[in-house]
This record gives sequence, C-alpha cells and structure tokens, in this order.
Amino acid sequence: MKVLIIDDSGVMRRIHMNALREHNVNDADMIEAEDGAKALQIAKEEQVDLFLVDWNMPRLNGLQLVQTLRSMDQYEKTPIIMITSEAAKYNVVEAIKVGVTNYIVKPVKGNQIWEKIGKYFKAAT
Repeated sequence: MKVLIIDDSGVMRRIHMNALREHNVNDADMIEAEDGAKALQIAKEEQVDLFLVDWNMPRLNGLQLVQTLRSMDQYEKTPIIMITSEAAKYNVVEAIKVGVTNYIVKPVKGNQIWEKIGKYFKAAT
C-alpha cells in the first residue's frame, strides 16, 4: 500500500514516516513530497493508496491538491487525511467539503495518525 506524505516541513514528513514505521509500514511504501504540485506530479506517475496532506504549502496548497485529486477518476475514493495546524471548525468543514476523508490537528500526539489510518492498511491486507 503506497502512502504519499505531503508537507513542506521535512521534520513533519519524518515524524509521519516514523509513525508509520512503528506499525511496520515499509520505507518502500512511503513517498514524500514537499508541496502539493510535487505530490500531484507523483500521483499522476504512480498509483497512491493513501494521502497524508498538510494544508499550508507553497505552489499548491492542501485544499487545492485535494480538489484536484478528487477530480481524477483513480483518486475519487482514495483516503485523504489532512494533517494541519488549521484547527478552527470552519477549516475542518471546508476540508471535508472538498473531499478530505479525515482530519488531524497538529501537533500530532502519540498514536493519533495510526488511529485514523490503520483501518486502511487492515483493509488492504
């Protein structure tokens, strides 16, 4: 199962990757992108099974990326988890309206990522 981790912070991408490694996700199944434009390029070149998306990024922000992915047939139903510091209720509502599957507010604590995404890995096996 391929996971695309999109965040302009390299530190945050490593934190997310370490959280996945703790649950035996192989490095070969994790792809990184530093912004939405790079993520979109990767999504067009490879089949991605799960997206972890930051909201605030240069070139193409998380909301724009989600809208674009949802317009693509192959990603119409793919799980997209937004992991962001945007914590206001209206932000969550806006993200869900554009197609986010689930939402995590930074800073991410403990097992929070796996609690939101673990079911997708179980379904894939």
